[in-house]
Amino acid sequence: MTNRPASPADDTLGASLRAAVVALRAAGLAEPADEARRLVALATGWSSLIVATEPERHLSPAMTAAFADSLRRRAGREPLARIAGWREFYGRRFALSAATLEPRADTETVVDAALEVIRAEGWQDSPLRILDVGTGTGCLLLTLLAELPHASGLATDISDAALATAADNALALGLAGRAAFRQVRSLSGIDDAFDLVVSNPPYIRSGDIAGLDPEVRVHDPLAALDGGADGLDIYREMAERLPAVCPAGWCVVEVGAGQADDVLALLAAANWLDRPARRSARRWLDLSGHTRVVAIGPRDPAL
Repeated sequence: MTNRPASPADDTLGASLRAAVVALRAAGLAEPADEARRLVALATGWSSLIVATEPERHLSPAMTAAFADSLRRRAGREPLARIAGWREFYGRRFALSAATLEPRADTETVVDAALEVIRAEGWQDSPLRILDVGTGTGCLLLTLLAELPHASGLATDISDAALATAADNALALGLAGRAAFRQVRSLSGIDDAFDLVVSNPPYIRSGDIAGLDPEVRVHDPLAALDGGADGLDIYREMAERLPAVCPAGWCVVEVGAGQADDVLALLAAANWLDRPARRSARRWLDLSGHTRVVAIGPRDPAL
């Protein structure tokens, strides 16, 4: 057996975790112990089981340096997903960039709602055309394409850098052949017709952005957050073109707190050929029990 030179006590996993908890608690984080364990796992590549059960393990100098850098960034309120460079969404890994919003778990409700509508319409095996407005990482379109092997789609964004990130994610997930990307705002310049439109648009009121947590206010792109004075600017823009872009399909969108009624009213009042009174409106709750997603479609299938 080879004798291993003793390492300084502060290089042990346990000591590193204790120091990180102190630093993260001082930074105002609500769950410093959990965050410290995640940072160590990220810096070392060790499993969560090792991090939880082997406090005597020593970090290598490279691990120690990587952990110190990650801890500094997290204590400065940079999100863990930004430090890692990716975020899991619907069981798949999506790379992030400075130009993309970090996908949240609540946004998975958009996927759940879209798949529910698709099943009710009997479209699972159809060659669906899906449009994702303001795609960011591409998480909505690419998740739906992964779940629907016969579907194809177009992702739009005002940011060319965000589209590049989404295209990289499509390639990494093996979906590049069924996904296209275009730099436009909202539905401007979209002339094709789609069966399904999905979107997680910017919906935060301009005046509320200054009060957001630093993880969001500093690190998510402003264009992906700011929905105008009342948070509804993009929904209004979508309503103007939605009847032409999705004449016989469904539009499924994420909404902010208290916005569901206003967004549904905007979408229903669009210039639909079959008139607003005949449109079908639906709502879905997020994990916290708040209305997170609304949808409008041509009729009311057996949902």
